[in-house]
Amino acid sequence: MKKYSISIVFVFCIQFVSAQNIDPTIETATVKKHLYTLASDAMEGRQAGTLGIEKAAQYIETAFADIGLTMYNDLPAYRQNFKANGLELFNVIGVLEGKSKKDEFVVISAHYDHLGVKKEGTGDLIYNGADDDASGTTAVLTLAQYFKELGTNERTLIFVAFTAEEMGLLGSRHFGKDVDASQFIAGINIEMIGKHSSYGPNTAWLTGFDRSDFGTIIQKNLVGSSYTVHPDPYPTQHLFFRSDNASLAELGIPSHTFSTVPIDTDVHYHQVSDEAATLDMEIITQTIRAIALGTRSIINGEDTPTRVILAEGEGRRK
Repeated sequence: MKKYSISIVFVFCIQFVSAQNIDPTIETATVKKHLYTLASDAMEGRQAGTLGIEKAAQYIETAFADIGLTMYNDLPAYRQNFKANGLELFNVIGVLEGKSKKDEFVVISAHYDHLGVKKEGTGDLIYNGADDDASGTTAVLTLAQYFKELGTNERTLIFVAFTAEEMGLLGSRHFGKDVDASQFIAGINIEMIGKHSSYGPNTAWLTGFDRSDFGTIIQKNLVGSSYTVHPDPYPTQHLFFRSDNASLAELGIPSHTFSTVPIDTDVHYHQVSDEAATLDMEIITQTIRAIALGTRSIINGEDTPTRVILAEGEGRRK
């Protein structure tokens, strides 16, 4: 009995400290399945308003149903339908209700749209958007399954695949119109996590790091793992306002985007070459594991990030 107990402790310690085992329940095979499906030619570049994004939405809806997520607010299905720019658009939203703090919400999100298909030319014409942002959407699906199986979330988790980010954050802006911001504790947005960041292996960076203590909470929770999270290394590009986290941050919600993309050297950004084969499945898997571990105290109700305060004139909301 004593030897058995020691063995269990030893295995647990090895899993915790290993760079490859921040959380072994998040599997590379699952990540690859979602990523390669969402970034396939069959999705036709997932442009908002096209048949391609309809296929992607159906895939996400099926995944949410298989996981066992419930509907958001009074919606009859996972879709939140709306009209903008003359298009019929839809976010895809699933909910995992919290336990002791079910009226406190944490959003876990990514945009599932991309640029569609080139209108003219020869050869490869499909903007597959593997890193931008099938990788983030893959993270949302994987984290939904992980937290459902874990079953320890004290706060309610709202998993959102936003549409029309590439058209000016239309999906997340619509989502933010009717929320009671005081109930929203944090926004965990994920975008482009398929390559080593400029900080090196086992690192990610966070937009708007100094705008709340969200980032320092993540860093605290990652102590003892091999993974580290850092401030956005591209401050002149104003990335805090260029992804869907901005639509919630403009309401005061501490909403930030995780990323690993080396923007200054990424030749595939918004090109037809942004395909699944250019990404590293292990990097995506490790980053998702780190996000799960890094956000656990927020999701479990132990930590509450400070609110975001914007200077007059900041933000994109009209």
